[in-house]
Amino acid sequence: MTTTVEVLLTPAELVGSAMSDLTDTTCVVFDVLRATSTIVTALHQGAKEIIVVSDIAEALTLRASAPDVLLAGERNGERIRAPQTSCIDFDLGNSPREFTAERIAGRTIAMTTTNGTLALRACAGAPLTFAGSILNLSATAGALVRERTRRLLLVCAGTGRGASYEDVIGAGALLEMLPGVGFDRTSDACAMAADLHARAGDDLSRAFSQSQNGRRLATSPELRPDIAYCAQRDIFQQAVRIRARRTPLTLGASRRRYNDLIRPTASIPIPNATRPGSGRGNCCMPSDCPGGSNV
Repeated sequence: MTTTVEVLLTPAELVGSAMSDLTDTTCVVFDVLRATSTIVTALHQGAKEIIVVSDIAEALTLRASAPDVLLAGERNGERIRAPQTSCIDFDLGNSPREFTAERIAGRTIAMTTTNGTLALRACAGAPLTFAGSILNLSATAGALVRERTRRLLLVCAGTGRGASYEDVIGAGALLEMLPGVGFDRTSDACAMAADLHARAGDDLSRAFSQSQNGRRLATSPELRPDIAYCAQRDIFQQAVRIRARRTPLTLGASRRRYNDLIRPTASIPIPNATRPGSGRGNCCMPSDCPGGSNV
């Protein structure tokens, strides 16, 4: 079987097009600066699960039903604070360096960001979706080789309604790692992503610093180190997958470590799916797909 590969510069390309039918499709979502890099880091540091929510209200509803849930997220790059929630500060922002084992090991995290979590939710109809990052690139590539579908979409989260330089570079980096046989990546968008990654060269930190998001992070002394952090290649050896729950109005997560069996956790209620911004939730877990030295 040949897998047709396509790069989507923004999630908006999924709407109202042939791409919107995600049957027999695997998605890899890139929000390199920073949501998917943070998700990968959090699970490596021992988070029990990450619940991807679409907005602040949904996160607060989860906290009300499960007080032990940590709230994480940002708006315009900064941690969500009490003036935005009308009640409390979120426990964490969207900096991967905040997600240390001491703070999050064994904890469930509800996460909402400006672009990344929305892109993940846009792929909820796919049988299999991965959180893509430079941090675990080889593991993700290995997972894609093992779990082949007829179509592979590399979905760049973008910024607002536009494309993001660093996300397209991330997609190009993953394209470079896929085998030459069995993956058809002849589209113009694939060529553009591959070319942009080649132009960036080995110094991804420098390339990311030139992006719109990189320049914004660089203005904050607290957040500037996130750029170099997210540019590190293959410091983690697990792929991270996001699976949609079949049961209406619930979110759940399963964690896999290499060849372990899936072990579902208890489901957590969420607001009615007809509410704006709610719907079938997603969860993230390290995959048992081969990665790193196991690819």
